[in-house]
Amino acid sequence: MTITANLSRRNFLTAGAATMGASLVTPHLALAQSATTELAQPLYGPAPGVAKLNANENPYGPSPSAIAAMSEAIGKGAYYVNSTAETLKEMIAERHGLTKDHIILSSGSSGVLTSLAMMAAEKGNILGSDLFWDTTSRMGTRNSTSEIVRLPKTEDIAVDLDAMYFAVDDTIAMAQICNPNNPTGSIVSPQKLKMFCEKTSQTTMVLVDEAYNEVTDDPEGNSMVPLVKAGHNVVVARTFSKIYGMAGMRVGYMIAAPETAELISAYGMGSYGLNQAGIAGAVASYNDTKFLAYSKSKIIEAREMISEAVRANGLMALPSQTSFMFVNLGSINAEDFRQGMAKENVLIRGIYQDYTNWSRVSMGKIPDVEQYVAAMPKVLEALS
Repeated sequence: MTITANLSRRNFLTAGAATMGASLVTPHLALAQSATTELAQPLYGPAPGVAKLNANENPYGPSPSAIAAMSEAIGKGAYYVNSTAETLKEMIAERHGLTKDHIILSSGSSGVLTSLAMMAAEKGNILGSDLFWDTTSRMGTRNSTSEIVRLPKTEDIAVDLDAMYFAVDDTIAMAQICNPNNPTGSIVSPQKLKMFCEKTSQTTMVLVDEAYNEVTDDPEGNSMVPLVKAGHNVVVARTFSKIYGMAGMRVGYMIAAPETAELISAYGMGSYGLNQAGIAGAVASYNDTKFLAYSKSKIIEAREMISEAVRANGLMALPSQTSFMFVNLGSINAEDFRQGMAKENVLIRGIYQDYTNWSRVSMGKIPDVEQYVAAMPKVLEALS
């Protein structure tokens, strides 16, 4: 037939569009429906009704002062971070009686912790307790012949400083301690830790990860930063992700001797790894004592609620001065418990390594903690 040949370009396009439109109606509607379903989930943070207690975040942050500063900084997002980062380094250095050369900023403390792990792994193994936050150490040793050397388990799941000291030999390039420990929440006596760091740093570098230091009862007394100032081979990591409530803004730092800081920095991205808004928020909230006190009070309130719920359900948890607790579930599997709580819209952590009956829960907003407390007996009964 000659009908097709006689179609004008306009008619052809019109007819083609109609045909294609008819053929794509169903997929297009399906796509639209799918998009609508996805948009029902919030772009930021947990969905309504979901108690997110699995990442040790401070849901009360960022502080109002940080939000205001970040809002202003976004308007200058076209520019790389420069002077604001120097301001933050000066603030941190001033608090501890150090110089800017002692401070390394990074995208969360995980950035600089990974840089340090990479540097250490080129020289030897990384020593740690059996259970600690080892994510960055695993990153550092991934493409290396070095490995993470773990101490034997202890009955109370504590950090055995004596065992760690005697485990240091010429194969160990760095001893790593999380204080408070993640995921156990336990804290090492500052007097004992100070003695350990002083002795051990004579033969190898000691890293103290103080991500949760500001949440403890005595942040200044628990910190090992004074040892850096005194010239010991000790480095300390801190973050704005926890008490400052800025986990999504990715700001952290490390305090080290200037020559050590320079070596570590060679493994990172420098200021190119920072973002304008995050640094602005960190500067604004660093000395915001009112917000920090409020956050800490809510964390303590939540911790008391969960402690009571643990006791009421015949369980026990390790003592904690942090924004999370490590709960012993007895004969119940921690992954089964995690899945059961998820069905109740409560998100917590599952099994760590082979600690199959230990469950970590974070301190969230009070309504979220109430949701955890209410769901706990129901899930425990179902798994018993």
